[in-house]
Amino acid sequence: MKNKFLLLIFCLLVPLVLHADSEDPIALETAILDVPSAEVLDRYEASFLGRAYAHGTFMETIDFGVYPRINLGVSLAIHELIGSSSHVRVLNPDFQAKWKVYDGNLYMPAIAIGYDGRRYGYGYDKKRHYTRTKKYLDDRKGGYITFSREIFVPGLIASAGANLSDFEINRVYGFAGLFYRVTDQIGLLGEWDGVRNIRDSRANAGIRFYLHPSLALDGAVRRIGRGSESERVVQIRYVTNF
Repeated sequence: MKNKFLLLIFCLLVPLVLHADSEDPIALETAILDVPSAEVLDRYEASFLGRAYAHGTFMETIDFGVYPRINLGVSLAIHELIGSSSHVRVLNPDFQAKWKVYDGNLYMPAIAIGYDGRRYGYGYDKKRHYTRTKKYLDDRKGGYITFSREIFVPGLIASAGANLSDFEINRVYGFAGLFYRVTDQIGLLGEWDGVRNIRDSRANAGIRFYLHPSLALDGAVRRIGRGSESERVVQIRYVTNF
């Protein structure tokens, strides 16, 4: 199963890379890792994001720039796809949307509002143990507002905001993150997500490799310092026009 899966990913990505034009406009930094930035895809741009993470899960996310400043997308995850497990499960699809309401200026950050229905950590119980339940370790971000701007030095972008998971006013969370483009080929990212109390918050960090003007590969660690809850993440994003 593992070898077949890797072959499938390879066959899907190679045609995309060969088709990509080095002059394609691109907006890879629409998110740090889990923290959304205020950036959006341009109209007629499409983003394909594949993420592999804990317990052999693979999630594919597709976003489209359907109108100026407005992105719509859908995500689908398959649990225990990677590996030899016989308990492969297709999870319920989720959707996401973002509207950039303000571009920002010298004194004010860019502002976007949106909704993110993606959840991570399928199969955990209320005691945060992996037991093949139908619960999730991380709630969906739900409705959110995010602010982004360059700070201190060129290429250092800060994003921060708040979200209401499932739009419940008593479950307001905060998030903040930094992205720094070190060179044309490498970017560094770090974030603090799900900030409501220390136990539920998540510290994430990673590195982004730009393989092509339209293609980037991320390697990251989520829930740093949480023992068995920590997870390694590999994701690849391809952006093109449609």
